[in-house]
Amino acid sequence: MARTPALSGDVLTPDDAATATVRHARWQDYFQLLKPRVMSLVVFTALTGLLAARTPIHPLLGAVAVFCIAVGAGASGALNMWYDADIDAKMRRTRGRPVPAGLVKGEEAATLGVVLSLLSVMLMGMAINWLAAGLLAFTIVFYAVVYTMWLKRWTAQNIVIGGLAGALPPAIGWAAATGHAPLNAWLMVLIIFLWTPPHFWALSLYIATDYAKAGVPMLPVVKGAKETRRQILLYSLVLIPICLAPVFTGLGGGLYLAVSGLGGLVFLTLAWRVFASTAGDAADPRPADRDLYEVGDAVAKRGKPAKERLGGDARHARNLFAFSILYLFALFAALLAEAVLGLPALKVVELLL
Repeated sequence: MARTPALSGDVLTPDDAATATVRHARWQDYFQLLKPRVMSLVVFTALTGLLAARTPIHPLLGAVAVFCIAVGAGASGALNMWYDADIDAKMRRTRGRPVPAGLVKGEEAATLGVVLSLLSVMLMGMAINWLAAGLLAFTIVFYAVVYTMWLKRWTAQNIVIGGLAGALPPAIGWAAATGHAPLNAWLMVLIIFLWTPPHFWALSLYIATDYAKAGVPMLPVVKGAKETRRQILLYSLVLIPICLAPVFTGLGGGLYLAVSGLGGLVFLTLAWRVFASTAGDAADPRPADRDLYEVGDAVAKRGKPAKERLGGDARHARNLFAFSILYLFALFAALLAEAVLGLPALKVVELLL
């Protein structure tokens, strides 16, 4: 069936809508349902968990495990896009997604999500082990049902509780390698879990208008920008010590200590600047006639770079949002590098004893 495309990258602008032509859905439209950017982060953290376990696993089985986790993440994304099509259509950041843009039918997205969910979980169980499969199934259900269908539309704590789904991949990877999930696996989960609120709340400070329009009770919409800035700082103060914890548990080494310590100082500095600013107090700083970026874009789909177009204190929220992605990547990259290179962990606890 013919569809109306989003001609400006991933986002449909008013001018594009007036000149849009009709075309058939392409494979790229279905691929976008899988949220490839989110999937890439999931795969990276899961791979880190698998290798940080430092337990030999056949390369083919390791690849199958990572593949299953990637497919499961894509399944969650497709189910999310199916159910959230109504609110996605009201938000400038998301209205160019395949379902609200009319590129893919909602039932097609739902079917894809269900099929991929079953495929990923069953393959993980039969090829790897059922603990990893069970954790993967829990993650999909938690994200698609608990977060998407319930928490996201019901409570301002949606990101806090729902963040568990995005935090579990390292434990799934560890379980795939070893058949169990010890403290260090859950420590990686805790890092992502605590990282998620300040990361997304920083974003929500400068797109709160979108959330309000769509009826999504994000913290700035329900409690206001001032409380959101306070919560960002509080979560950051808890997050950074937890990020240092792996050097005390035998998970992280010297490289990880340097990355987590220096990066943590930058993170706290940016969080304090957000707290001391008026970010989110003013109206949405994005030009009303422009459709801005998918999450994480360094530049707008057209026009000036994002950093030039977000003026005032909104830049502090943007800076924290951008750096938070880099910080999480650097933390897991350090763990991954230490595991691949066979670098020893510090085991500070043993040294102190």
